[in-house]
Amino acid sequence: MRKIVATVLAALAMGSAVAVPASAAPTGVNSQCGKYICVMTAHHNRFVQDITVRTTDGLPGTLRSYWGNYHSPKVNAASHRWEVGYEQAGSKLVCGGLERDGRSIEDGVCVTI
Repeated sequence: MRKIVATVLAALAMGSAVAVPASAAPTGVNSQCGKYICVMTAHHNRFVQDITVRTTDGLPGTLRSYWGNYHSPKVNAASHRWEVGYEQAGSKLVCGGLERDGRSIEDGVCVTI
């Protein structure tokens, strides 16, 4: 888990150093794992800078994330990162889900922001 958090932090440092002013630097990198997926997010207050969802077993599936009225497109992968750059007042959770063969394997694995 530390390796994943370090990877997310490194990606944020490289990708957001130019795009995000110092006052909007991430104040939190949080993660939560279920049985089949892990959801990770980097955020500054309610300003979500990215969401990463990955399978714990490394097998591909249809991944997605959602947060307030944000719903990511579905992608077929074992891991995917969505750049959000979006603030939503009142939203406290970033969640992810996994489908395989048209069935919901796991949904509602959420990170508190």
